[in-house]
Amino acid sequence: MEEIHKRILQRNRINLVRDLDPSSLYDGLLEKGVFTQDMIDEIKSAGTRRDQARKLVQDLETRGSRAFAMLLLCLEETDQHGLAELLQRAAPAVQIWPAAPNQVVDLPVVRPLPLCKCAMIIWSPERENTLTRPPGRTRRDSIQSYKMDASPCGHCLIINNVEFEPDSELSNRKGSNIDCDKLEKRFKALNFIVEVRTNLKQRQIKHALSALSKKDHSQCDCCVVIMLSHGTEVSHNRFPGAVYGVDGQHVPVQLITNYLNGQHCPSLQGKPKLFFIQACGGGERDTGFEVSPDEVEPSIGGADDQTDAIPMSSSSDSLSLSDEVDARATLPTPSDILVSYSTFPGYVSWRDTQSGSWYVETLDQVLEQNAATDDLVTMLMMVNHEVSQNSAKGLYKQMPGSFNFLRKLLHFQTHA
Repeated sequence: MEEIHKRILQRNRINLVRDLDPSSLYDGLLEKGVFTQDMIDEIKSAGTRRDQARKLVQDLETRGSRAFAMLLLCLEETDQHGLAELLQRAAPAVQIWPAAPNQVVDLPVVRPLPLCKCAMIIWSPERENTLTRPPGRTRRDSIQSYKMDASPCGHCLIINNVEFEPDSELSNRKGSNIDCDKLEKRFKALNFIVEVRTNLKQRQIKHALSALSKKDHSQCDCCVVIMLSHGTEVSHNRFPGAVYGVDGQHVPVQLITNYLNGQHCPSLQGKPKLFFIQACGGGERDTGFEVSPDEVEPSIGGADDQTDAIPMSSSSDSLSLSDEVDARATLPTPSDILVSYSTFPGYVSWRDTQSGSWYVETLDQVLEQNAATDDLVTMLMMVNHEVSQNSAKGLYKQMPGSFNFLRKLLHFQTHA
């Protein structure tokens, strides 16, 4: 399949998985030679309708230059006109017409148009129904994907702070080892070299990050840092929050990201740097708000739920002078960086002592189920939605979020 058509399928995957009726397409795709019967049977065995739709779209990308046009034709033939129009708008040169019975239509291969210097409107699924086209102009899909095929894909550093020193006045984080084990296995499965460091003081956290920045990443495509600890809200000029060492001294998130910027780690220039922060952003507890009955879903959470909250430090005095100056003086425009927080800045993050934190448990599940088909930002939206449905002690809520400075789509490596 042409690369432009693969990107169209990837960008519309949410709508396709949600609305596609795959069973009605099987005969047409088989008749037109897109799939063999064995391939159809394998797609059918994927499970639910959504699973079959996801598998069908994924497999289409491997089925040659005519597969995209044949998909559009089958969608028209099975009265799935809305999806056909959605895909057609992104590839206007593909012409669809009814096919005679038992006739294979050999549609022309569509070549991508040359790039022009005119302004482009960047597409995203959420804006599909809100963007309007200027008169006489056609929207162009211009988002590309990061290169993510190196083996190994990159380094992943997990800092797991569980047992805190008595003088820190911070409680031990029971359940964090469960989070750590899940994420270690998950990112190994995504072809990362995973290093786990446990119970680090502030100075040791900085040393571990510095050592990571000094590695040669030239043969890698990505770098991941995961922080599992207590946290607090601090003053900042880019990325909010700070993570505590077991000695009770914290490291600002903006300083954590600073170690991997283009100046301190040249071999990661232009490559995605991902930070996942399981820690509180402050001390406020979110009690949520009322929603209509059809929006209410079953929630989880119970007496074992704990928070990673430390009272908010809002004054600039909460940062040591060296940390604040270093972060502000050396952090350039944070391109190719994504920081995913377990909770909204200023609020607590909930952790179940038996099953781990809400955020990590959900992140692990979403990566397992969707990494083969969806990009990272889309999956983080899934995490946001699922965690937002939880409830601690039947009352408190949690809302994850991200600061996203990625320039392209990011698709992890999978064995699927």
